[in-house]
Amino acid sequence: MRRTERTGPAARTAHRGAARIRRPLRIRRAVPAAALALTGLVASLASCTAHGGTDRDDGARPADDRRRPFTLLATGDIIPYPSIIRQAEEDAGGDGHDFSRILAGVKPIVASADVALCHMETPYGDEDGPFTGYPMFRSPPRLAEALRATGYDSCSTASNHSLDDGFEGVRRTLDALDEAGLRHAGTARSAREAARPARLRAGGAEIAHLAYTYGTNGIPLPDGRPWAVNLLEPDRVIADARAARRAGADVVVVSLHWGTEWQQAPDDTQRELARRLTAARTDGRKDIDLLIGTHNHVPQPYEKVNGTWVVYGLGDQMASFVPAEKRGGNEGSMARFTFTPEPTPESGEGGWTVSAAEYLVGHSDTGPPFRVVHATEENFPEVRERVREAVLSRGAAKDGLVEGR
Repeated sequence: MRRTERTGPAARTAHRGAARIRRPLRIRRAVPAAALALTGLVASLASCTAHGGTDRDDGARPADDRRRPFTLLATGDIIPYPSIIRQAEEDAGGDGHDFSRILAGVKPIVASADVALCHMETPYGDEDGPFTGYPMFRSPPRLAEALRATGYDSCSTASNHSLDDGFEGVRRTLDALDEAGLRHAGTARSAREAARPARLRAGGAEIAHLAYTYGTNGIPLPDGRPWAVNLLEPDRVIADARAARRAGADVVVVSLHWGTEWQQAPDDTQRELARRLTAARTDGRKDIDLLIGTHNHVPQPYEKVNGTWVVYGLGDQMASFVPAEKRGGNEGSMARFTFTPEPTPESGEGGWTVSAAEYLVGHSDTGPPFRVVHATEENFPEVRERVREAVLSRGAAKDGLVEGR
């Protein structure tokens, strides 16, 4: 199923075909007065607002509630290192930054998915800079426009670099994503915003996108703003997923910034968290439908845990590592899952299940010019083989994972 692609300025707020971005579900953290929290949650849906707490018209088409299969694509870390920023300046011809040409090689894959999720690793600076790289990132906000033009619908923003530029960096990043028409999950400008996931719709299903990070490189949460970044606490993740489900989410997708950098195999913490989160059930129904991992810089395996797909680490979608021992940071997988509705004898409408699991190989070709491409047997056979080996290293093929086209 393909979305109808739009181009030009209207594409920033228009929502295409089956994948229309809806106003976000509002969820509340677990509190002792659980009944009161649920009452407030249900009441809030009647007046749910767009990101930032401001009502707006998202330009969405009238709802199409026909239940049908839809595809969800997730890609890895977007990290605009200085060399990538310079390439975007060159591509813009002296007028700011143009990242769309850098991402053009994967646009057909991203735009053809019904829902596409990215991971925005770094905070944005002011339009005129200055822009910085490792260890304290500050990236050009025009990147958000290119992500939307490439076909992304929502981005996780919780990472160990979320607070590199303080709370102002969080605010600028989310403002830019809003302006581009992208939903986001994982960081917030207000407690109200922090209490709800990104909400999307595809195939007649309501989709909640949640995101969390293991930490912020030792930078403390802003004074008086403990909600600015979602920290990875298992009980909190499960409580948020359950609240999203109560609020109407048919599919709950959780992005996790976790694991050990430069390690292909998932570490003990990842495996334990995966078991715990995928085991969570309410009235026999799983609380989380898909776990998507970022942060490791290298592609990690996919695995079915307690009947739920877990992508331990996607690797990087956009990066430019130069040292030979870190070239693997320029490689990653793109996860694509097809969700299909399940009928039930009682109501005729049941939950949703993953009916197809695929991976595709992404590669940051340092060039020049620097470009993000779909790696295949024809153009980058060695990259494709390395990613394939990593993705399948925990036996995902036996559960039906295949390479997509």
